[in-house]
Amino acid sequence: MDVPGPPKRILALDVGARRIGVAVSDPTGLIATPVEVVLRSPHGAHWDRLLELARSLEAEAFLVGLPLLPGGQPGAQARETQAFVRGLQRRTALPVLTHDERFSTATAREALRDAGVRRKRRRQMEDAAAAAVILQEYLDSKRHKVQ
Repeated sequence: MDVPGPPKRILALDVGARRIGVAVSDPTGLIATPVEVVLRSPHGAHWDRLLELARSLEAEAFLVGLPLLPGGQPGAQARETQAFVRGLQRRTALPVLTHDERFSTATAREALRDAGVRRKRRRQMEDAAAAAVILQEYLDSKRHKVQ
């Protein structure tokens, strides 16, 4: 009998007030790749796009970056993200996980700059790259716990 393990294909979200960065793990659950940036819509079209991405990429779970304060406690932005998580949970049967995302945007920005990506393009890619940073940190932390 197969024992289900942690989800392999995860869709990660870096949720902001205007944009949602999206990344996905490879089928082995080892590598995170930026996918796109979804604009938040007052009419809720972003929910449809996120669910469509989950279907088309065959995601088994969502991972939402939780922006904790430097001391590790939730602030106003983390509470807004938790409200987003509750909205996502109402719309999907997939598990919705959270992961500490402190410094993910700064890490993504630095990686894009180090890769020689021009400033205008960096701004367009930053949210998806931050989602990939969040996801890669999560994947790495799970792999280290198993070893």
